Amino acid sequence: MAENSVPFTDIVRGLPASVPFVGPEAIERARGKSFRARIGANESAFGVSPRAASAMEFALGRLSWYADPEAHDLREALAAHHGVEMAAVCIGAGIDELLGVVVRMTVEPGRPVVTSLGAYPTFNYHVTGYGGRLETVPYKNDREDLAGLLEAVHRLRAPLVFLANPDNPMGSWHEADAVQTLIDALPPDCLLVLDEAYIEFAPEGTAPAIDSSDTRVLRMRTFSKAHGMAGARIGYCIGHPSLIGGLNKIRNHFGVNRVAQAGALASLGDGDFIAGVIAEVEAGRRDYAALAERLGLAALPSATNFVAIDVGSGERARAILEALAEDGVFVRMPAVAPLDRCIRVTVGTAEERAIFAEAFAQVLERVPN
Repeated sequence: MAENSVPFTDIVRGLPASVPFVGPEAIERARGKSFRARIGANESAFGVSPRAASAMEFALGRLSWYADPEAHDLREALAAHHGVEMAAVCIGAGIDELLGVVVRMTVEPGRPVVTSLGAYPTFNYHVTGYGGRLETVPYKNDREDLAGLLEAVHRLRAPLVFLANPDNPMGSWHEADAVQTLIDALPPDCLLVLDEAYIEFAPEGTAPAIDSSDTRVLRMRTFSKAHGMAGARIGYCIGHPSLIGGLNKIRNHFGVNRVAQAGALASLGDGDFIAGVIAEVEAGRRDYAALAERLGLAALPSATNFVAIDVGSGERARAILEALAEDGVFVRMPAVAPLDRCIRVTVGTAEERAIFAEAFAQVLERVPN
């Protein structure tokens, strides 16, 4: 059957055949061998809470049952954890799924949506997939430009704007007061998606106070990073009950399996484990900063579980990535200039960091400035 005979919508017919990320598994298949150090996808190198592991193992015994479509117990615990009502919490299969539901809920085909040029690409993927028109604002000093985003929202009368704080791919962040100033200046008919996937790793004073009475903000959180549950696919958002009600009209109610729900609930209650992961990440960021300095490079300050290392140019960064991959080390880099002058390295275990340090030093000798 010819492609032009398939009953695609006009939106889908016009989309490129692409995905937001090429997975490390695809790169391994192309290379015909596994990576020695998988430190490019910002996964946790420190596993899951023992409590979460035990809860998930127990849940396997009931895997023949559907999960609770309301995720009641987890939502109840999250509401108590954040000091909001249960009606202000929605569970999804990671922030990625929730982003798609939010875009579907708010963006008519052809409407402008504001984000930063080079910011998290999965958001862009959903916007274009639902027919929205992306309007991008360049970064300023390696941080998302809050004033630029706000100006674009007002100029375009955009219904939706995206901000990650802390930011992926640069690891940079804005203080809570600056983010709150942005929120306060939003029009009443614009929704801010505030992606806080890395907030556990950020300095005190990075996250504004959660206010579920404001219909202009949806806060996105995840169990993929500090909780080490990326493969389980579970995240959540916090917002005004009317926003959550809208999401509930169209979300996949059985999208989060019972094993993931059980693990997330147990992990939420294991604060000591999460504190240990945060300490390990802080040590790893210091290691990477020291490594960059020894090699005559600069590591950008990071409030995440990864570090961006400035290698001078996008051309050199791409050559370094390819050389590292050939040496069995998986890292990534930002997609657009001038951010692409950096490589982005996830904080791995001490062993993985040692592998990277040795490989990176050797690759730099082969890749010219």
